Amino acid sequence: MYLAFSDGFGTALGKGAGAIAAYTALGLVLLIIGFLAVDLATPGRLTTIIRTNRNANATLLAVCDVSAVGLVVAASIFASGGKLLEGLIATLVWGLVGIAAQLVASVIVRYLLGVDVAGLMAEEKLEPSAILLGATQATVGLITAIAVI
Repeated sequence: MYLAFSDGFGTALGKGAGAIAAYTALGLVLLIIGFLAVDLATPGRLTTIIRTNRNANATLLAVCDVSAVGLVVAASIFASGGKLLEGLIATLVWGLVGIAAQLVASVIVRYLLGVDVAGLMAEEKLEPSAILLGATQATVGLITAIAVI
């Protein structure tokens, strides 16, 4: 038994670490874009509503949105087949499509159900309509992720 590394191990390890860093950076950018998109679609400043007002409804919507974007990013990475540049470009495109799809679905559900989002942001307790909107965002993220694969 010997403890030598196989040929090319260091190169593969370095490339893998670089790919992880690149996908992580892109994923973080997409998560921020997704959060900012929800922030724009929500009455008031979402970070203030969450941090200062400690609003459970706003927090739930933000968590569902970020998780849904994460699903799309993960599916895009999985579908890339190890081709880094193509995978990064596809992840960017599918991530942005997923964010747009979530916003459109959320607006449609808000309209169809007559959900008062401004009212949700003022409520102190978790409301069923916030759970429904959050589930809509998460489900659209899952649908988009599966479509990518």
